[in-house]
Amino acid sequence: MAAKKTTAAKKAPAAKKAPAAKKSAAGKRKPNAAFMKEMTPSAALAEIVGSKPLPRTQVVSKIWDYIKKNNLQDAKNKRQINADDKLKPIFGGKKSVTMFEMTALVNKNLS
Repeated sequence: MAAKKTTAAKKAPAAKKAPAAKKSAAGKRKPNAAFMKEMTPSAALAEIVGSKPLPRTQVVSKIWDYIKKNNLQDAKNKRQINADDKLKPIFGGKKSVTMFEMTALVNKNLS
């Protein structure tokens, strides 16, 4: 009987893995076209990301690079971003915003 239990136990996980294999075979999700559309940054935002039109995803990525490079993420609350002189105009004059507010404020500076 012990042999039958080990055989049954080995077959059960293989059956569970089959649907997961189908999911990965379907391929990667395609990015939303709205995120990939190149947008022109405002003058204040251009000081950080450059003046060339970029997709929103690239703009947010470059802002995060700037934040990390200048150590602007709050030490205690990592969700808070502290504004320096270049970020203040983008953040609407606020000294500090959450990372979720930041994306909304950045979108207002793109056209």
